[in-house]
Amino acid sequence: MTQQQPGAGGRPVVASYATYEDAQRAVDLLSDQKFPVEHTAIIGSDLRMVETVLGRLTRGRAALAGLAAGAWFGLLIGLLLSIFAADADDVAVLMLSALFYGALFGAVFGFAGHLLSGSGRDFTSRSRIVAARYDVVVGEEWAEEARGLLAGHTGEHA
Repeated sequence: MTQQQPGAGGRPVVASYATYEDAQRAVDLLSDQKFPVEHTAIIGSDLRMVETVLGRLTRGRAALAGLAAGAWFGLLIGLLLSIFAADADDVAVLMLSALFYGALFGAVFGFAGHLLSGSGRDFTSRSRIVAARYDVVVGEEWAEEARGLLAGHTGEHA
């Protein structure tokens, strides 16, 4: 009997995995076996947000992050303005000036932004969405073939 996945168009689950990478490997295995993977989907269930704290955010780190972001922005502006430069020396001056001023203003705004925010958030972090389980689903007409191809593959099969 095939398991139905709500919200997946009634397509049967042919395998379930603990990690997204394992589900990707299963679909890749199907692809390697010339299975019509355009009828396949990976569906994450029981989603949760995981925020990993990377470190303490000080005024110095906020200024440094602003400096880096401002430098990239200044470099982009300098590149765009260099289109209108008369000669190569003007291009170099434009690029360096834009890089310098972008970094300077970025550092000032990063520092000021952190200073004005008070102590609301004194850490840096990275967020991502993860699922408790990743189901590989296929169209009803290909379910048995997919199960057969994945039979030797590691993972919890439906």
